[in-house]
Amino acid sequence: MQTQQTPLTNLQLEILKVFSLQLTQAELMDIRTVLARHFADRLTQRVDRIWQAKGLTAQDMDSWLNEDNQ
Repeated sequence: MQTQQTPLTNLQLEILKVFSLQLTQAELMDIRTVLARHFADRLTQRVDRIWQAKGLTAQDMDSWLNEDNQ
């Protein structure tokens, strides 16, 4: 069976260098939480910019959530 290898990203390489030590399970969970929060914050900022650019409001969201065809 032939497998295709994809190169590691710059982020993956950096993480490998920085964390080339053994961490506890709790420390791993902390790292995952930090990374998840970071990417969630980035996504929120991006969505906020899109909403502002399109002039969308919380009232628009409420309207979408209450549509019958969901």
